[in-house]
Amino acid sequence: MAPSTPLLTVRGSEGLYMVNGPPHFTESTVFPRINVISVTNKGLLHSFDLPKAVCLEFSPKNTVLATWQPYTTSKDDTAGIPNLQLYDVKTGTCLKSFIQKKMQNWCPSWSEDETLCARNVNNEVHFFENNNFNTIANKLHLKKINDFVLSPGPQPYKVAVYVPGSKGAPSFVRLYQYPNFDEPHAALANKSFFKADKVTMLWNKKATAVLVIASTDVDKTGASYYGEQTLHYIATNGESAVVQLPKNGPIYDVVWNSSSTEFCAVYGFMPAKATVFNLKCDPVFDFGTGPRNAAYYSPHGHILVLAGFGNLRGQMEVWDVKKYKLISKPVASDSTYFAWCPDGEHILTATCAPRLRVNNGYKIWHYTGSVLHKYDVPSNAELWQVSWQPFLDGIFPEKAITYQVVPSDVPSEEPKVATAYRPPALRNKPVTNSKLHEEEPPQNMKPQPGNDKPLSKTALKNQRKHEAKKAAKQEARIDKSPDMAPVPTPQSTPRNTISQSTSGDPETDKKIKNLKKKLKAIEQLKEQAAAGKQLEKNQLEKIQKEKALLQELEDLELGI
Repeated sequence: MAPSTPLLTVRGSEGLYMVNGPPHFTESTVFPRINVISVTNKGLLHSFDLPKAVCLEFSPKNTVLATWQPYTTSKDDTAGIPNLQLYDVKTGTCLKSFIQKKMQNWCPSWSEDETLCARNVNNEVHFFENNNFNTIANKLHLKKINDFVLSPGPQPYKVAVYVPGSKGAPSFVRLYQYPNFDEPHAALANKSFFKADKVTMLWNKKATAVLVIASTDVDKTGASYYGEQTLHYIATNGESAVVQLPKNGPIYDVVWNSSSTEFCAVYGFMPAKATVFNLKCDPVFDFGTGPRNAAYYSPHGHILVLAGFGNLRGQMEVWDVKKYKLISKPVASDSTYFAWCPDGEHILTATCAPRLRVNNGYKIWHYTGSVLHKYDVPSNAELWQVSWQPFLDGIFPEKAITYQVVPSDVPSEEPKVATAYRPPALRNKPVTNSKLHEEEPPQNMKPQPGNDKPLSKTALKNQRKHEAKKAAKQEARIDKSPDMAPVPTPQSTPRNTISQSTSGDPETDKKIKNLKKKLKAIEQLKEQAAAGKQLEKNQLEKIQKEKALLQELEDLELGI
């Protein structure tokens, strides 16, 4: 029997209602507020009197409803009132009440089969089994534990925990297998690092590895107001590594493929790069640069969408990740929400309040780029939330990817092309095709059949060292014999002949880049002096520093 079409839940100032999924898109029913509804038979299960509740969450198998309301104390201020409640969905009875002061990480975490449930309480993670919340089955105690994430999938269950650094000690993330917490070497893996005010931990689907995005609130170098981010890889077999990202700048998004063998990172100052890495943290495919800050794998993992939402214009790139071939490039302007349909064919984008209070609405797309359904909220109303009905993995089979645009009855909208501002003095002159940034094209990073095997890390290091030495000798030869040096021509020979090697260390690369900028500026000053221009005192002092800068650059490159 073919699976039913996923429903779409819509919540806004008009109320809460459901819409039938593709291809009909008709309204299913209208729901009263704060009720639990069975979507299979449209029947009311329970109604809860929770006027102050602001957060709701179901357990994975929908047997427990968790609610949270702001923490308050009793009138005599002697004891707090429990504000986290867990309800049995079938009977409506309250299973347990807890005090949870902070809204952050308020909801307990369940394993997918609900055998295990955990919550963070004062330097400990408390574990409950089989939804028996009256008995703590196990505890994981770590001083100043800040966050934890349970692994997906079946037993054996694993947990990743994060402890922030203090008093010069580094932060660290450890992986444990439940319930082995107390032995001296109980941790499956440990990764410590500095420069971390907060972390995001991402398990892959098979629970064999975790990606950790470590972030600082302030970038001490002043290069970015986003702070600094680094990406770390930790495997349950004890392996760990720092993922080397070729471009400096923020890490916008990191997402695992459902195969658990690859992950995609979107990073770097705009235009951002996007790269797929394997489990050795080696790049597999580089998508080049573009206006993007998010990545979304389809439920089956065969399609990847790279998108630029938020302060970007909503441009999307839909890629076939088996062939690494571009399928479509739709534009979803002003979108604040994106979600794949569980069938792996349709995409939901929406503009919701309070992020944006104008032009609210949602669209259903086919991944080939056509809009199949569109709903615009009236100008005096708001859309707050929209989401697909969840389904278990495997309900919808993977279908072959098509590159032909699926036909649609919805009229296509030509995206508005924003023209660049031109000052009055240039408006009557021809337009020059100049770009602020050089765009990098996509490139396959896998070793091609018939080519030599990729170099090992040691061989690559030696090769870079040899190239740096060779470039340094060439520099020294030119400095000693300026009359014998070839006269550069702007069309054929670049002014700066310094080697463009990279060290793999972002700090060293940054120093090398700054030195090259200074040397380039000195070269320009020397050309101005040769042309007869009178230089200032500070400019002459810069030229005198050229030899010291070259020596410093040579030392850095030889240390690669």
